[in-house]
Formats: sequence, C-alpha cells, structure tokens
Amino acid sequence: MNALNTTKTSRPFRETAAQAAVPDGGLATIRSGGPLAPNGVRMVPDEQLSHEISSHIDAAAQALDSLRRQSAVLARWGRDLAQHLAAGGRLLVAGNGGSAAEAQHLTAELVGRYDGERRPFSAIALHGDTSALTAIGNDYGYDEVYARQVRAHARHGDIVLLLSTSGKSPNLVAAAQAAHEAGAISWALTGPGPNPLAAAVDDAVTLDARSCHVQEAQLIAIHALCECFDACVREDASMGSDASVEGRD
Repeated sequence: MNALNTTKTSRPFRETAAQAAVPDGGLATIRSGGPLAPNGVRMVPDEQLSHEISSHIDAAAQALDSLRRQSAVLARWGRDLAQHLAAGGRLLVAGNGGSAAEAQHLTAELVGRYDGERRPFSAIALHGDTSALTAIGNDYGYDEVYARQVRAHARHGDIVLLLSTSGKSPNLVAAAQAAHEAGAISWALTGPGPNPLAAAVDDAVTLDARSCHVQEAQLIAIHALCECFDACVREDASMGSDASVEGRD
C-alpha cells in the first residue's frame, strides 16, 4: 500500500461555524487542535492566515531594522572585498542549509555579475564541491568539511565569509579557526549574538531575529554587499565593458 492515500472522497468538505470562528491565538492555536478536513488539512479562515502572513512580514521588517543598524559594517565589507578581490585575492563562503544557498547566491553574483557589466572576481562556495564535501565528511567528520577546504584554498589576505542563522554550527566555527591559521580575513553573518561563530571571526554582523527572518535578511545583506562592491569597482567595470565590446566581431 502506498504511504500516501490518494483515495478521493465523494463528500466535499464544508467549513462549519465552529471552524470559521478560529480564535486569535496565532498558528500555535490553529495547530493545537480543531476539526480536520477529510484529507487531514485544517481549514483555516483566510483572515486568520492573512494575519499570520502580516505578522511574519512585520517580524522580517524587525530583522531588517537590525541589519540597517549595522549598515556601516556591510559598507566596510563591500569596500574591503573590492580591494582584496581586485588585487587578485579570493572570497571563500560557507553555510549550512538555507545559509549555504545564500552563500552560493553571493558567489554567483561575484563570478557572474550583480548589476551591470564588470569583470569576474574569484569567489567559491565551499559546499559546491560535493565530492570534496562528502569525502571530507566521511574521512574526517562533518565538523571538518569547511575547515579542510579553507586550509586548502585560503591564502594570506583572502576573505572567508561564514553564514549561520544560529551562530553555533561547529563546522563553521572550525572554518573560522582555519581561516586564522591561513592568514585569511574572516567575517560572519549570523543570528542573535553573542554566539560562538561571531566570537571566532574578525568581524560579524549579528541579526536579532528568529532563524527564518535571519535567513531572509541574509539575502538583503548579500545584495547590499554587492551594491557596495560594484560601487567600488564601477570604474574598472566600465573599462572592462568597453574592452569587451571592442573585442567582439
């Protein structure tokens, strides 16, 4: 028998007056009990779900307020990143889960382009090499999957950026320590501080928010960092764009 029962019912679900009158208690109240539709889904009134969405957006705005208060740090990172990468350095980025996705988002913007033509810059998302990731995890343990890659790739003056919603991931703390050993600069973008990762790096932006909102703010932070980076390399980008046009048939 299939795990998912796809049998259709001949009786359509009708919302009762009791179900329509969901009390104002948030999703926790909704999840805690109440009648279910035949397919196991709770029929929550639209106005209640709309309220939950508004609450989520309000909480995300608070995370962005936390990020805004640290805009000077991001501006400094953008300038320093432009100087180091333009001089031939590289950026190594790492994270777990959704933070890994945001790390790869950043490297794509730098190797490709963010907004407007410019030359590519060296940026590597350390989770992207799945063979190395799984080999290191198998041979040395998951706590070493990023640290060993940092030891392999990082050189003096390179930048290692670590993203974490909790700031407690052992593999990222180990990567920060490896960055110091290599003479690389280390930054972290994390959830609420103080936390072990923020303490282990040279500089950190800590966001006072739930994990989901930290992750949402990470994307804003990455795009803001790219804005600063592109502003610093714009003259070089313009020259590169002209050269590429002249070289075309």
